[in-house]
Amino acid sequence: MEVINKYVTIKCHINGAPNESDFEIKTETFSLSVESGSNNVVVKSLYLSIDPYQINRMKSYSSSQNTISQAVGIVPGEAIDASGVGRVVASGHPDFERGDLVSGKISWGEYTIVKGANIDKLDLMGFPPSYHVGILALSGLTAYAGFFEVCKPKKGEKVFVSAASGSVGNLVGQYAKLFGCSVVCCAGSKQKVELLKEKLGFDDAFNYKEETDLESALKRYFPDGIDIYFDNVGAEMLEAAVANMNAFGRVAVCGVISEYTDTAKHAAPNMLDVVYKRITVRGFLCIDHMNLFADFISTTANHLRNGKIHVIEDISQGLESIPAAFTGLFRGDNVGKKIVQIIDE
Repeated sequence: MEVINKYVTIKCHINGAPNESDFEIKTETFSLSVESGSNNVVVKSLYLSIDPYQINRMKSYSSSQNTISQAVGIVPGEAIDASGVGRVVASGHPDFERGDLVSGKISWGEYTIVKGANIDKLDLMGFPPSYHVGILALSGLTAYAGFFEVCKPKKGEKVFVSAASGSVGNLVGQYAKLFGCSVVCCAGSKQKVELLKEKLGFDDAFNYKEETDLESALKRYFPDGIDIYFDNVGAEMLEAAVANMNAFGRVAVCGVISEYTDTAKHAAPNMLDVVYKRITVRGFLCIDHMNLFADFISTTANHLRNGKIHVIEDISQGLESIPAAFTGLFRGDNVGKKIVQIIDE
């Protein structure tokens, strides 16, 4: 059986801020059958993850493209792979059957042929499928591993999280509060700041767009200094945080979204502060911490069942919404984990 498959691709490489016009929706004739014993699986997309790191794959060149397979450059006109949740419609692989719910790397399209065992059967554990694209997937693991393994917190420490209303930042702040830390965060709108303080219960939050001097702002919010900074932004925010760090402070560099689309922006923290305060600045990727996945799932699922963690999702509907969903990340449109639901089963 054949169907017409729609998928999203880029028209050409994107070397600045992305626009919806940089993308197009293509169609192809797609077979919903596979040869027995081929190990191939045809997956119908249900929920797709929309992540800012993908912009670095869309560039004509980024140093990140030469590091890991997940960061390899995207070829204009070809389908864009991404994390997601889907339903098996045909399988030549002995571990998968038609109707199985799966998660893993699929594509920004309606259907994907997954070769080999690059997907996993999904146990919903009583939670909505969308949770397995965000809080119970790589975004959640990034927050969990970054905070507990990279930052190595101690109870009572003072934590600063940037882009705290995003998919990772809001979870870092929640993990930190549950652990017993003091948490101050920043975001880019009054609405987001209110959410951080009132719904998520952080000790304080501020709108960085209203601050003309970030270093002074952080001094005001952290009069006794910062012990842990979870960085999702880079550039001036990282510089200001380092200037306010305490001795033996830790900086987990998760992302530098302010630098992704602006080649003139590069963080230049005071390295004398780093040396004499003995600050640890460490970049990390969640794929380096898959050994923590079972603990992460168990801990986070328990928090969810006990109502101790709030889930913040921003879900758009339909394949056609992917370009707007993605470009909106760089305008700060999203609140929480950005997801596109392709079809409602």
